[in-house]
Amino acid sequence: MTSSESTTALSDKLLQPEPLTAEAFAPYGDVIETADRDYFLINQDYTRRYHRLADVDTDKDGSAIISIFRAQVYPRPLQINMMEKHPLGSQAFIPLNQQAFLVVVAPPGDTVAPHDLKAFITNGLQGVNYHKGTWHYPVIALNNDDEFLVVDRSGTGNNCIEVFFNSDQSPVLQT
Repeated sequence: MTSSESTTALSDKLLQPEPLTAEAFAPYGDVIETADRDYFLINQDYTRRYHRLADVDTDKDGSAIISIFRAQVYPRPLQINMMEKHPLGSQAFIPLNQQAFLVVVAPPGDTVAPHDLKAFITNGLQGVNYHKGTWHYPVIALNNDDEFLVVDRSGTGNNCIEVFFNSDQSPVLQT
């Protein structure tokens, strides 16, 4: 392998996050944010309600639940060696500490491959709602003890499918 082939092979395995926008994230889910979103006033006009920023999606055997995740920073460099999806319900992550975090996703489908992955970085005020069946890496905090409000599904059935990649195929997330 020549030096340029080696550099090309390495660059093919680097996953560079891009800023999170509603348009870029639409194939995977919803961006939960208030910037540039419509609202209406409630509570005697003292509260802005940014209504229906995302839909909670569960099958007939599940119910929506709310949890808090307290996440730690993964060791760097972070090799994306697995992905997961939730086939029976959506899953939302809303940062509670206004800290940016990273998101790695791939389109819904029966399988996922390393070349399908796309990475985003939030601005600390944005959350994400993964659509049912969207492949994603677990929450990637950039600060230890970062907390997230999580809205997802509880109920019968297997709602978490994981796929692991060979280490020689796994991309490395640029941070």
